[in-house]
Amino acid sequence: MRLKADLTLFFISMIWGSAMVAQRVAGRMGSVYLFNGARYMLAALVVLPFAVRQNKSMTIGRSQRRWMLMAGGLLFVGSAFQQMGLVYTTAGNAGFITSLYVVLVPLVLWIGWRERPTALAMFSVILAGMGAFLLSAGGRLEARAGDVLELVGALFWALHVVLLGKFASRFESISFSAGQLAVCGMLHFGVGLMVDQPALAMSWPVLVAVVYTAVFSLGAAYTLQVWAQRHTPPSDAALILSLEAVFSALAGWLLLGERLLTVQVVGCIVIFAAVVLSQWRGWSKIGLEER
Repeated sequence: MRLKADLTLFFISMIWGSAMVAQRVAGRMGSVYLFNGARYMLAALVVLPFAVRQNKSMTIGRSQRRWMLMAGGLLFVGSAFQQMGLVYTTAGNAGFITSLYVVLVPLVLWIGWRERPTALAMFSVILAGMGAFLLSAGGRLEARAGDVLELVGALFWALHVVLLGKFASRFESISFSAGQLAVCGMLHFGVGLMVDQPALAMSWPVLVAVVYTAVFSLGAAYTLQVWAQRHTPPSDAALILSLEAVFSALAGWLLLGERLLTVQVVGCIVIFAAVVLSQWRGWSKIGLEER
Protein backbone atom coordinates (compact mmCIF):
# COMPACT_ATOMS: atom_id res chain seq x y z
CA MET A 1 0.00 0.00 0.00
CA ARG A 2 2.87 2.36 0.81
CA LEU A 3 4.46 1.77 -2.61
CA LYS A 4 1.11 2.49 -4.26
CA ALA A 5 0.80 5.71 -2.22
CA ASP A 6 4.34 6.79 -3.15
CA LEU A 7 3.65 6.13 -6.83
CA THR A 8 0.44 8.17 -6.52
CA LEU A 9 2.41 11.08 -5.04
CA PHE A 10 4.95 10.75 -7.87
CA PHE A 11 2.05 11.03 -10.35
CA ILE A 12 0.74 14.10 -8.48
CA SER A 13 4.14 15.79 -8.71
CA MET A 14 4.05 15.22 -12.50
CA ILE A 15 0.59 16.81 -12.70
CA TRP A 16 1.64 19.82 -10.62
CA GLY A 17 4.81 20.28 -12.65
CA SER A 18 2.95 20.21 -15.97
CA ALA A 19 0.30 22.57 -14.54
CA MET A 20 3.00 25.26 -14.35
CA VAL A 21 3.01 25.24 -18.16
CA ALA A 22 -0.75 25.82 -18.28
CA GLN A 23 -0.39 28.62 -15.74
CA ARG A 24 2.49 30.09 -17.73
CA VAL A 25 0.29 30.15 -20.86
CA ALA A 26 -2.33 32.14 -18.93
CA GLY A 27 0.40 34.32 -17.43
CA ARG A 28 1.75 35.22 -20.87
CA MET A 29 -1.71 36.60 -21.65
CA GLY A 30 -1.71 38.67 -18.46
CA SER A 31 -4.47 36.69 -16.76
CA VAL A 32 -4.09 36.46 -12.98
CA TYR A 33 -7.11 36.88 -10.71
CA LEU A 34 -10.01 35.81 -12.95
CA PHE A 35 -7.93 32.85 -14.15
CA ASN A 36 -7.22 31.79 -10.57
CA GLY A 37 -10.83 32.46 -9.54
CA ALA A 38 -12.20 30.24 -12.30
CA ARG A 39 -9.84 27.35 -11.65
CA TYR A 40 -10.21 27.37 -7.87
CA MET A 41 -14.01 27.57 -8.04
CA LEU A 42 -14.12 24.78 -10.62
CA ALA A 43 -11.77 22.72 -8.43
CA ALA A 44 -14.10 23.26 -5.45
CA LEU A 45 -16.98 21.91 -7.55
CA VAL A 46 -14.86 18.87 -8.53
CA VAL A 47 -14.09 18.11 -4.87
CA LEU A 48 -17.62 18.89 -3.58
CA PRO A 49 -19.23 15.49 -4.49
CA PHE A 50 -16.48 13.70 -2.56
CA ALA A 51 -17.06 16.01 0.39
CA VAL A 52 -20.82 15.31 0.34
CA ARG A 53 -20.16 11.58 0.17
CA GLN A 54 -17.76 11.79 3.11
CA ASN A 55 -19.97 14.08 5.20
CA LYS A 56 -23.58 13.49 4.11
CA SER A 57 -25.03 15.96 6.59
CA MET A 58 -22.55 18.63 5.42
CA THR A 59 -22.58 20.16 8.89
CA ILE A 60 -19.58 22.43 9.30
CA GLY A 61 -18.86 23.90 12.71
CA ARG A 62 -17.89 27.49 13.42
CA SER A 63 -14.29 26.54 14.18
CA GLN A 64 -13.88 24.73 10.85
CA ARG A 65 -15.42 27.65 8.97
CA ARG A 66 -12.95 30.03 10.62
CA TRP A 67 -9.91 27.93 9.71
CA MET A 68 -11.24 27.32 6.17
CA LEU A 69 -11.45 31.08 5.71
CA MET A 70 -7.88 31.52 6.94
CA ALA A 71 -6.57 28.65 4.80
CA GLY A 72 -8.44 29.98 1.76
CA GLY A 73 -6.99 33.43 2.40
CA LEU A 74 -3.44 32.06 2.46
CA LEU A 75 -4.15 30.09 -0.72
CA PHE A 76 -5.42 33.30 -2.32
CA VAL A 77 -2.26 35.28 -1.51
CA GLY A 78 0.11 32.43 -2.39
CA SER A 79 -1.61 31.63 -5.71
CA ALA A 80 -1.89 35.33 -6.61
CA PHE A 81 1.85 35.89 -6.18
CA GLN A 82 2.59 32.65 -8.03
CA GLN A 83 0.41 33.56 -11.01
CA MET A 84 1.68 37.16 -11.10
CA GLY A 85 5.22 35.77 -11.09
CA LEU A 86 4.41 33.55 -14.07
CA VAL A 87 3.62 36.66 -16.09
CA TYR A 88 7.33 37.56 -15.87
CA THR A 89 9.25 34.30 -15.35
CA THR A 90 9.42 30.80 -16.80
CA ALA A 91 7.50 27.71 -15.71
CA GLY A 92 10.78 26.08 -14.66
CA ASN A 93 11.85 28.99 -12.48
CA ALA A 94 8.40 29.18 -10.90
CA GLY A 95 8.42 25.47 -10.09
CA PHE A 96 11.83 25.48 -8.45
CA ILE A 97 11.28 28.67 -6.46
CA THR A 98 7.84 27.50 -5.32
CA SER A 99 9.43 24.28 -4.03
CA LEU A 100 11.29 26.41 -1.49
CA TYR A 101 8.15 26.31 0.69
CA VAL A 102 9.41 22.94 1.99
CA VAL A 103 12.56 24.65 3.26
CA LEU A 104 10.71 27.72 4.60
CA VAL A 105 8.35 25.69 6.79
CA PRO A 106 10.95 25.24 9.60
CA LEU A 107 11.55 29.01 9.64
CA VAL A 108 7.80 29.69 9.92
CA LEU A 109 7.55 27.22 12.81
CA TRP A 110 10.55 28.86 14.52
CA ILE A 111 9.21 32.41 14.21
CA GLY A 112 5.57 31.62 14.88
CA TRP A 113 5.73 28.72 17.35
CA ARG A 114 9.27 28.91 18.75
CA GLU A 115 10.02 25.44 17.36
CA ARG A 116 13.77 25.76 16.90
CA PRO A 117 14.97 24.31 13.57
CA THR A 118 17.80 21.83 13.42
CA ALA A 119 21.24 22.75 12.12
CA LEU A 120 20.45 20.70 9.00
CA ALA A 121 17.27 22.72 8.42
CA MET A 122 19.17 26.00 8.73
CA PHE A 123 21.85 24.75 6.33
CA SER A 124 19.08 23.77 3.90
CA VAL A 125 17.67 27.32 4.05
CA ILE A 126 21.08 28.84 3.26
CA LEU A 127 21.65 26.33 0.46
CA ALA A 128 18.21 27.03 -1.00
CA GLY A 129 18.92 30.76 -0.93
CA MET A 130 22.13 30.21 -2.89
CA GLY A 131 20.28 28.07 -5.41
CA ALA A 132 17.50 30.63 -5.81
CA PHE A 133 20.13 33.33 -6.43
CA LEU A 134 21.81 31.26 -9.16
CA LEU A 135 18.47 30.37 -10.77
CA SER A 136 16.91 33.81 -10.60
CA ALA A 137 19.90 36.10 -11.14
CA GLY A 138 22.11 33.81 -13.21
CA GLY A 139 25.00 34.47 -10.81
CA ARG A 140 24.72 38.26 -11.09
CA LEU A 141 23.58 40.67 -8.40
CA GLU A 142 20.11 41.20 -9.79
CA ALA A 143 16.78 39.44 -9.43
CA ARG A 144 13.95 39.29 -11.93
CA ALA A 145 10.60 40.60 -10.75
CA GLY A 146 8.81 37.33 -11.53
CA ASP A 147 11.22 35.28 -9.43
CA VAL A 148 10.86 37.66 -6.47
CA LEU A 149 7.07 37.31 -6.70
CA GLU A 150 7.42 33.51 -6.76
CA LEU A 151 9.62 33.66 -3.64
CA VAL A 152 7.00 35.72 -1.77
CA GLY A 153 4.40 33.20 -2.90
CA ALA A 154 6.53 30.35 -1.55
CA LEU A 155 6.43 31.97 1.89
CA PHE A 156 2.64 31.96 1.84
CA TRP A 157 2.59 28.33 0.64
CA ALA A 158 4.76 27.54 3.69
CA LEU A 159 2.31 29.40 5.96
CA HIS A 160 -0.53 27.41 4.41
CA VAL A 161 1.25 24.09 5.03
CA VAL A 162 1.85 25.01 8.68
CA LEU A 163 -1.77 26.06 9.15
CA LEU A 164 -2.99 22.75 7.71
CA GLY A 165 -0.62 20.79 9.92
CA LYS A 166 -1.39 22.73 13.10
CA PHE A 167 -5.13 23.30 12.84
CA ALA A 168 -6.84 21.74 9.81
CA SER A 169 -5.94 18.16 10.78
CA ARG A 170 -8.66 18.20 13.43
CA PHE A 171 -11.39 18.54 10.76
CA GLU A 172 -12.73 16.26 8.02
CA SER A 173 -10.21 16.74 5.23
CA ILE A 174 -12.25 16.69 2.01
CA SER A 175 -14.92 19.18 3.12
CA PHE A 176 -12.13 21.39 4.46
CA SER A 177 -10.37 21.19 1.09
CA ALA A 178 -13.55 22.09 -0.82
CA GLY A 179 -14.17 25.01 1.53
CA GLN A 180 -10.70 26.52 1.27
CA LEU A 181 -10.73 26.16 -2.53
CA ALA A 182 -14.09 27.97 -2.71
CA VAL A 183 -12.88 30.78 -0.43
CA CYS A 184 -9.74 31.22 -2.53
CA GLY A 185 -11.77 31.24 -5.74
CA MET A 186 -14.25 33.84 -4.48
CA LEU A 187 -11.46 36.15 -3.30
CA HIS A 188 -9.79 35.94 -6.71
CA PHE A 189 -13.07 36.66 -8.49
CA GLY A 190 -13.69 39.67 -6.24
CA VAL A 191 -10.30 41.21 -7.04
CA GLY A 192 -10.36 40.10 -10.68
CA LEU A 193 -13.63 41.84 -11.46
CA MET A 194 -11.95 45.11 -10.43
CA VAL A 195 -8.49 44.77 -12.02
CA ASP A 196 -8.53 42.06 -14.75
CA GLN A 197 -9.85 42.26 -18.30
CA PRO A 198 -12.78 39.79 -18.60
CA ALA A 199 -12.41 39.43 -22.38
CA LEU A 200 -8.76 38.43 -21.99
CA ALA A 201 -9.55 36.05 -19.13
CA MET A 202 -12.17 34.25 -21.27
CA SER A 203 -9.86 33.58 -24.24
CA TRP A 204 -9.60 29.99 -25.47
CA PRO A 205 -6.02 29.22 -24.26
CA VAL A 206 -6.87 30.57 -20.80
CA LEU A 207 -10.07 28.48 -20.61
CA VAL A 208 -8.11 25.32 -21.50
CA ALA A 209 -5.58 26.18 -18.78
CA VAL A 210 -8.44 26.75 -16.30
CA VAL A 211 -9.98 23.33 -16.96
CA TYR A 212 -6.66 21.47 -16.90
CA THR A 213 -5.40 23.03 -13.68
CA ALA A 214 -8.79 22.91 -11.93
CA VAL A 215 -9.67 19.29 -12.74
CA PHE A 216 -6.24 17.70 -12.60
CA SER A 217 -3.86 19.96 -10.63
CA LEU A 218 -6.30 21.11 -7.94
CA GLY A 219 -9.34 18.80 -7.85
CA ALA A 220 -7.97 15.35 -8.68
CA ALA A 221 -4.44 15.86 -7.32
CA TYR A 222 -5.58 17.30 -3.96
CA THR A 223 -8.08 14.46 -3.52
CA LEU A 224 -5.47 11.82 -4.38
CA GLN A 225 -3.01 13.53 -2.04
CA VAL A 226 -5.44 13.17 0.87
CA TRP A 227 -5.62 9.40 0.25
CA ALA A 228 -1.90 8.90 -0.42
CA GLN A 229 -0.72 10.73 2.70
CA ARG A 230 -2.72 8.33 4.86
CA HIS A 231 -0.46 5.51 3.69
CA THR A 232 3.01 7.06 3.52
CA PRO A 233 5.11 9.09 6.00
CA PRO A 234 5.03 12.89 5.71
CA SER A 235 8.77 13.04 5.00
CA ASP A 236 8.36 10.67 2.05
CA ALA A 237 5.42 12.73 0.78
CA ALA A 238 7.31 16.05 0.96
CA LEU A 239 10.34 14.58 -0.78
CA ILE A 240 8.34 13.03 -3.63
CA LEU A 241 6.13 16.10 -4.10
CA SER A 242 9.23 18.29 -4.31
CA LEU A 243 9.86 16.62 -7.69
CA GLU A 244 7.20 19.03 -8.97
CA ALA A 245 10.04 21.48 -9.54
CA VAL A 246 11.89 19.04 -11.80
CA PHE A 247 8.78 18.24 -13.83
CA SER A 248 7.90 21.93 -14.23
CA ALA A 249 11.35 22.58 -15.73
CA LEU A 250 11.05 19.57 -18.04
CA ALA A 251 7.53 20.53 -19.11
CA GLY A 252 8.60 24.12 -19.77
CA TRP A 253 11.48 22.85 -21.92
CA LEU A 254 9.41 20.29 -23.87
CA LEU A 255 6.18 22.28 -24.36
CA LEU A 256 7.22 25.94 -24.29
CA GLY A 257 10.81 25.75 -25.49
CA GLU A 258 12.13 27.38 -22.31
CA ARG A 259 15.89 27.20 -21.82
CA LEU A 260 18.12 27.47 -18.76
CA LEU A 261 21.70 28.70 -18.66
CA THR A 262 24.30 26.36 -17.17
CA VAL A 263 24.48 28.45 -14.01
CA GLN A 264 20.68 28.27 -13.70
CA VAL A 265 20.79 24.48 -14.04
CA VAL A 266 23.29 24.47 -11.18
CA GLY A 267 20.86 26.62 -9.21
CA CYS A 268 18.07 24.08 -9.84
CA ILE A 269 20.31 21.27 -8.59
CA VAL A 270 21.23 23.25 -5.47
CA ILE A 271 17.56 24.02 -4.69
CA PHE A 272 16.60 20.38 -5.15
CA ALA A 273 19.47 19.29 -2.88
CA ALA A 274 18.28 21.78 -0.25
CA VAL A 275 14.74 20.38 -0.41
CA VAL A 276 16.04 16.82 -0.03
CA LEU A 277 18.29 17.79 2.89
CA SER A 278 15.44 19.60 4.64
CA GLN A 279 13.53 16.29 4.74
CA TRP A 280 16.53 14.00 5.33
CA ARG A 281 16.28 13.75 9.11
CA GLY A 282 12.68 12.58 9.12
CA TRP A 283 13.29 10.30 6.13
CA SER A 284 16.27 8.54 7.71
CA LYS A 285 14.49 8.29 11.09
CA ILE A 286 11.61 6.43 9.46
CA GLY A 287 14.07 4.13 7.74
CA LEU A 288 15.68 3.25 11.08
CA GLU A 289 12.29 2.60 12.68
CA GLU A 290 11.40 0.12 9.93
CA ARG A 291 14.53 -1.99 10.40
